[in-house]
Amino acid sequence: MDTIKPELSEIMAASKRLKPILHHTELDLSSTFSRMCGGNVYLKCENRQKTGSFKIRGATNKLSAMIERGERCPVVASSAGNHAQGVACAAASFGVPATIVMPKTAPIAKIQATEGYGAKVVLAGSCYDEAYARACEICEEEGAAFLHPYNDLEVIAGQGTLGLEILGDLPTVDMIVVPAGGGGLLAGVLAAVKQINPRVKVYGVQAEGADAIAQSFNKKALICTDSVSTIADGIAVKSPGDITVDIINRLCDGVVTVSDLQISDAILLLMERCKMIVEPSGATPVAAVLNGKLDVKGRNVVCLLSGGNIDVSFVQSIIEQGMAARHRRIRFTARLLDRPGSLVQLLSILADSGANILTIEHDKLAAGLNPNETKVHVSCEVGGREHAEAVLETVRQHGYEVELS
Repeated sequence: MDTIKPELSEIMAASKRLKPILHHTELDLSSTFSRMCGGNVYLKCENRQKTGSFKIRGATNKLSAMIERGERCPVVASSAGNHAQGVACAAASFGVPATIVMPKTAPIAKIQATEGYGAKVVLAGSCYDEAYARACEICEEEGAAFLHPYNDLEVIAGQGTLGLEILGDLPTVDMIVVPAGGGGLLAGVLAAVKQINPRVKVYGVQAEGADAIAQSFNKKALICTDSVSTIADGIAVKSPGDITVDIINRLCDGVVTVSDLQISDAILLLMERCKMIVEPSGATPVAAVLNGKLDVKGRNVVCLLSGGNIDVSFVQSIIEQGMAARHRRIRFTARLLDRPGSLVQLLSILADSGANILTIEHDKLAAGLNPNETKVHVSCEVGGREHAEAVLETVRQHGYEVELS
């Protein structure tokens, strides 16, 4: 096999640089997920890292290495997410001026978080590509260095320190499952693990709507997609790096994809069972393992939770999707006589069936109704598929016409 880049010595050097600055995040065994899939499922909790994600590892290592070489200059990055905060925090720790270019559509919370670390935020364009173009212009204007989010060997070495930590904390690990977007995290973990213990299997996970690395791995060539569509914005990358894809195509044991509903379900399970907030991209390894995308039975498997930066305003919609995926919520329409007591009778039937009523909406103007009829749209929380079917059947047995909606 060709020499692996970054070399193990470079990843070890990165670990030494990061040790006094960043957290060595915990590795937790989840008894719930282990029972669900038949393997021993460990969670590498990088969602509890400084800035809330792994991105600060690569940014900190890159800046530290630059300073060691005497390259102390302002830095520029383009990002609307975790890379922005990672670069801002790393630059602040070294006393280096940082400018982060974000699209004008970036959430206010992320702009404020980045500014909170001391970086200057510039809003430019309506998408990442336009923000990136402006970042390149600023680099030329100010003589600054551009910090790429993934396609850089020193950034990759920083992300590879996660592989060292996993092997050190769990020497008997059989499999590591890693989110993949641009490929920096997956490439770094692969470079570390395969140089220390090639026996350990390393798999990447992508969202079905953003699968450039999966396509690249299957075709053993750099493939870019025309568009991305997924709730996992942290891995919604159309163009992965040529450096990262080369490492992944040579070393990875496989790349699988998961749906947005499966990701939502994983986020909800992590909240309910593990009391952890994990962003969509960070939940993809759990989604892959719990949905049988990988054979983990009888094996020690580590799911790398890459980040926990999820917008509070987005949490509710994620919960809704997750509840729907687990058949925990149903919505149906029933036709009632428009007279006193009709609605109370229906609600009593639902309550006796153990359904928790969330919303009720009257619709007296629906097409096809008689003058003495009304329709009600009901949303309920139930215990799962079997309970949902039992509730609907009970309603039908009481003479109601039920339409799922």
